[in-house]
Amino acid sequence: MAKKISLLIFLFVLSSIFAVVSSQQCSGTGSFGGVSKYAINRQDILSSLAANVKMPNGYYSGSVGDGPKSPDRVYAMAMCIDGSDPEVCSQCLKVASDLLIHNCHIESDGFIWFPYKTLCFARFSNHSFFGTPDTHLLYSEHSSGVSRLEITEFDQKFSNLTTRMIDEVSRGKKAATNTVALTKFQTLNALMLCSPDLSSSNCSACLRESVSVYRKAEDLIGRLGGVIAYLSCFLRWDLYPFSEGFNQISSCKLGKQCSNKISKVFFVAVVVPIVIICCVVSTIVVVLVIRRRRYQPPVSPKPPTNSLQYDLKTIEAATCSFSKRNMLGEGGFGEVFKGLLHNGSEIAVKRLSKESAQGVQEFKNETSLVAKIQHRNLVGVLGFCMEGEEKILVYEFVHNKSLDQFLFEPTKQSQLDWAKRYKIILGTARGILYLHHDSPLKIIHRDLKASNILLNAEMEPKVADFGMARILRLDQSRADTRRVVGTHGYIAPKYLMHGQFSRKSDVFSFGVLILEIISGKGNSNFHEMDGSGKNLVTHAWKHWRNGSPLELVDAEIEKNYQSNEVVRCIHIALLCVQTDPDDRPDISEIISMLTSNSIILQLPQSPVYEGSEMCLPPIKSVPVSVNASLINELVPR
Repeated sequence: MAKKISLLIFLFVLSSIFAVVSSQQCSGTGSFGGVSKYAINRQDILSSLAANVKMPNGYYSGSVGDGPKSPDRVYAMAMCIDGSDPEVCSQCLKVASDLLIHNCHIESDGFIWFPYKTLCFARFSNHSFFGTPDTHLLYSEHSSGVSRLEITEFDQKFSNLTTRMIDEVSRGKKAATNTVALTKFQTLNALMLCSPDLSSSNCSACLRESVSVYRKAEDLIGRLGGVIAYLSCFLRWDLYPFSEGFNQISSCKLGKQCSNKISKVFFVAVVVPIVIICCVVSTIVVVLVIRRRRYQPPVSPKPPTNSLQYDLKTIEAATCSFSKRNMLGEGGFGEVFKGLLHNGSEIAVKRLSKESAQGVQEFKNETSLVAKIQHRNLVGVLGFCMEGEEKILVYEFVHNKSLDQFLFEPTKQSQLDWAKRYKIILGTARGILYLHHDSPLKIIHRDLKASNILLNAEMEPKVADFGMARILRLDQSRADTRRVVGTHGYIAPKYLMHGQFSRKSDVFSFGVLILEIISGKGNSNFHEMDGSGKNLVTHAWKHWRNGSPLELVDAEIEKNYQSNEVVRCIHIALLCVQTDPDDRPDISEIISMLTSNSIILQLPQSPVYEGSEMCLPPIKSVPVSVNASLINELVPR
């Protein structure tokens, strides 16, 4: 306890001394969709900035995309100040780039000045800005400290320092750090830099403008610390060396005052405060130790700390206190938010509803078991949080959100060609196979649907929300239950009517999902214009029975597919939605059917869907026709 408090005090002191400033802005003009080609290009170039900026040059500019006039082309620039450690520069730009991607997720322009032991800058836009000065004031801030010197004397020293630095920066590497002695015990540290792509004259003009802002702003004059930021240049000053760039200043930069006075200044300004702080901390520690020895309360047994557990403050900070702006969606189990951890990692946070009947330890145990399930087609569970009434699951963040946002959104359907749709069908099947047979828990999903299939940057599927029934203790271990968990339109008949579920319940839902992927229509809200079918399953069966299965295909695919491959997928889907679970194939058989055309498929029977009285008469064979022949003439993939 004493060690913890002393550490907190020490961190508080450090945070008070080494305060940092940052500036970030996103432009709303020219907004784009989160999965557009521009977004993909932006992701590519911003994620590569840290690797492309090399010290000592410390600068990179480039673009990604088609021709110069293409609206999808992204221009980006990044830099670190002169004297930065290469590893620190790389870390700074990595976090800065992640923050831009996270906070400017739909804007076409963005920038950030970011302090991380050093100072780095990153910017992106949909138009070229290289070599073009921008002196629109973005940000100005000041510290609370005011110089004890007369304003005119402080201004004179400040003016002399900045004048020297402007000349040095504009003629040299476009970045410089320098100092000036204010009193025997105070030294003013200043940092100036320009974007390296600027000419000397443009750099000088931008920095002079920043100094003029200081002179015109009443709240900046005489301040011992401040920041003035433009897109093209940056000025900061303070009483302490706030950047690695000051490591490059030799002790002779202060001229004649660089002798005995330096040691005195250092002793009074640095050593004395540290000694005082250490004395205070030591006194507090001694008092706490004495108190603890006098009274030792009985220690109640606690479960071992789980490395998967996050504290609530971390989750709230990552999601901006569960801000609506960060919300990704809302389902039957709760709300989902996008989060950004302090190390720059993106996460998805599911804030569970209050219906779980579990205790603390049981929730932790079940979540820890589910977190051990790892597969490329399953969304990874990173951990959990449980404090008070809050039960939270932390997942890996999947950039392209869920399948339903592409499949049922008219403006995005064209992004899913047949090759992508087939890959999603097969990848989803492999994820289910792992849950049913290869996972140590043998999980039945019970809520398989388009909104629970997430897509990564390569449009590969990842099954989400597996294990939720187990985590929330919804009778997952039993073969029947009074409580039906799932989504209308995907639920197998026996499960819906009698509460009986098995692996074949997931197979039924997967069959419905295949039909949705092929048709681009959702089963739960499907209605035929002529009223002859009640849902997508009966609609698909009608076309199958009539020998016209390709009538089911989404028009957005635009004939760019192998007819026999699509017909085979429809055939497999109809086998999955058979009324009797015993007539449905196992998920392992389905994968074999999808990947090998040598397997002969059984003919499906008419599906009775969700207890509907509508049952089309079964057929013994498919009439021989051009369309029906596609079923048997299958070319290996």
